[in-house]
Amino acid sequence: MRIAILDDYQNVIRSLDCFKRLGGHAVSVFHDKHPLSLEALTARLADAEALVLTRERTRIDAALLERLPNLKLISQTGKIAGHLDLAACSARGIVVSEGRGSPVAPAELAWALMLNARRQLVPAIEACKHGQWQVNLGQALAGQLLGIWGYGKIGQRLARYAQAFDMPVLVWGSESSRAAAEADGHRAAPSREAFFAEADILSLNLRLSELTRHRISFDDLTRMKPDALLVNVSRAELIAPGALLQALEAGRPGFAALDVFEQEPMLDPAHPLLTHPRVLCTPHLGYVEKNGYELYFGDAFDNVLAFSAGQPQNVANPEALGKAR
Repeated sequence: MRIAILDDYQNVIRSLDCFKRLGGHAVSVFHDKHPLSLEALTARLADAEALVLTRERTRIDAALLERLPNLKLISQTGKIAGHLDLAACSARGIVVSEGRGSPVAPAELAWALMLNARRQLVPAIEACKHGQWQVNLGQALAGQLLGIWGYGKIGQRLARYAQAFDMPVLVWGSESSRAAAEADGHRAAPSREAFFAEADILSLNLRLSELTRHRISFDDLTRMKPDALLVNVSRAELIAPGALLQALEAGRPGFAALDVFEQEPMLDPAHPLLTHPRVLCTPHLGYVEKNGYELYFGDAFDNVLAFSAGQPQNVANPEALGKAR
């Protein structure tokens, strides 16, 4: 098959062990960091029979699909989300296969951000490089109340980390999430207001959907303590536009650690969150990790091979099979 792989920002996909599975197929890998126009995407993908998507980096909509008559399969790394018009794929007989997610790397990164932000390691390291010794006073995590909004696989892993660090856990989310947290020995917040007000460190671990988009408001954030830390390794769009910066300027919460932004990749060094003295930023590294990539792309490549062999698997839109090109 003619296979196109988009958005390999780091130029690492060919170095993965799982890439060898595509031997014998015509594979093109692209590394653009800027979104391409409809015309540019059309030209690039005109001959592609299979498209492998790197998470949610490129939007695939009806306007693009109409211009790709050769496309038969879209193989998604991880789970599909709002970047992909599944109905438009089905209408055109384009099969969509999806893979698995893993909570390991995102949970570890969230914890690294908490440790770094609380111990203020980045400014201490930078000062040390310039001959300055012990320039600040950090805080230990032990004893701080960890608030977790979203008690799924990542949230549950964070709660286990918290126990190892002697941190009590407070959970907010759906009724089932709160019940699961209580069953695990944690405390469910009595209200959304109490959740924001009580947490010393608050981690957002929600999937982005139309129900959760802009779910966290300026009012929510300003209920947090003046020395509280907000951690977001999920999606920037969970927070209302501009609300976090406004809340930080108002003094509540006191700190933020972010791995996600509304525009990615973000290449503007003057972005106000990047330059804010009380914000620690990383460039969406939550899932960017060797073993995670082997899982995500290994599944995606296996789905391409299964389709090529006439045995499509992990199909998200089985109605497209009867119309397959």
